[in-house]
Amino acid sequence: MAALGAAIAERVAAGDLIMLNGELGAGKTTLTRGLGEALGVRGAVTSPTFVLARTHPRENAAPLVHVDAYRLRSAVELDDLDLDFAGSIVVVEWGDGLLDGITDSWLRVDIERPHGGDDADEVEPRTVSITGVGPRWEGVSWDAPGH
Repeated sequence: MAALGAAIAERVAAGDLIMLNGELGAGKTTLTRGLGEALGVRGAVTSPTFVLARTHPRENAAPLVHVDAYRLRSAVELDDLDLDFAGSIVVVEWGDGLLDGITDSWLRVDIERPHGGDDADEVEPRTVSITGVGPRWEGVSWDAPGH
């Protein structure tokens, strides 16, 4: 998931919004951590579960804003966070149904992980679907090697 985040980092810029969907443990924060590392953010990328949003600064570049929208009920509540969508790269976990009216374009990343298995130490493969929504992502291909 971190490698996928790094691959996405090669294509994003200020004003881009990335929505991550997947159950607990799917790898949403791991993907965001890989994105942040590839973008060169200062400090560690950790889950914003208890603060709703964390801003990760970058040297002379748009910051990465990481949002956990699990407890939000509407786009209005997301908008009330007063994020700088235009001047940041924003990742929203659990953002399904919350982005309409916030922006006209976003990258939707759906992550599925298998259940079960006997070996807790084994890395579980994920199935990832990446969909560009709106004019910003029209015609962009997402054939990430290994994903």
